[in-house]
Amino acid sequence: MKNLLIINGHQKYGSSEGKLNQTLVDSMVSLLKEKNNVKTTMIQNGYNIEAEQQKFIWADVVIYQTPIYWFSVPGLLKTYMDEVYAYGLFFKGAEQYGRGGLLTSKSYMFSTTWNAPEKSFNDPTQFFKGDGLEGALSHLHRIQEFLGMQPLKSFACYDVIKNPKIDKFVSELEAHLKAVLNF
Repeated sequence: MKNLLIINGHQKYGSSEGKLNQTLVDSMVSLLKEKNNVKTTMIQNGYNIEAEQQKFIWADVVIYQTPIYWFSVPGLLKTYMDEVYAYGLFFKGAEQYGRGGLLTSKSYMFSTTWNAPEKSFNDPTQFFKGDGLEGALSHLHRIQEFLGMQPLKSFACYDVIKNPKIDKFVSELEAHLKAVLNF
């Protein structure tokens, strides 16, 4: 049994109410709570910094469910990271830059929603130049690496505004979680 923290990083943006991200969080909780201890945070609803820090200390795995706005996480999720990731608790100084992470026994996973179509990631002639999902998220991976956490394979729902396939997204996420969390 693992301790899982699922963070819903959605922030209302234009007409985006966050229904897909909440559906994905609800699906994860439903699937994972039978064999794991699960805690959640919905950034948009506010949070207590010390309580969030304790959730990280408790967790074996942190799952970030987030839309990608302008190639990064929403501003509220970035503010959450700025406020919660505390020096001395999550990281410390080290001889080599980026190697002072204190969360070395923990893993993380990004589950992301994109308006970009999937083909734009893996085709070298398309926007992301064939870098794939992990390449597009590399800056976010560096943040977690700085904390000492180990990555699990990321998940993405593509083309979510123009071509929403909610049932397909949920089914693919469930298969992904079973594979990366080994259950």
